[in-house]
Amino acid sequence: MLDLGVRLAGAVVVVVAGVLTGVLELLLATVRVGGQLIGVSALLAIGANIALSWFAHETVGRRWAVALPAVPWFALMAVAAVRTSEGDLLLAGDNWVGLAIIVAGAMTFAVMGFRQMLAPPPVPGG
Repeated sequence: MLDLGVRLAGAVVVVVAGVLTGVLELLLATVRVGGQLIGVSALLAIGANIALSWFAHETVGRRWAVALPAVPWFALMAVAAVRTSEGDLLLAGDNWVGLAIIVAGAMTFAVMGFRQMLAPPPVPGG
């Protein structure tokens, strides 16, 4: 029973962390140095998504666990790319960093998920 509780707690942590890292990446998408975009959020997307995918698999113990942080992250990016009725837009198409966040984050989750599918099954008792 304790094992199930730890797995559920890990799943909740990973989902919340997926949302929080997505928000942080969106906030950092407009960071500039000397007037130029620097793209730090794209690097954050790669690192955070690798860590979240690994943590999800380790805590939940299932190959499909990579979807736990990926689904809310993708949903957040999709919502951020749609203009509101007031005209607000969090992730503009003319911002190369925004596009890099989406591509880098999506590819990272895809690679991590693919790696989990190809991983050999765990050895019982080993």
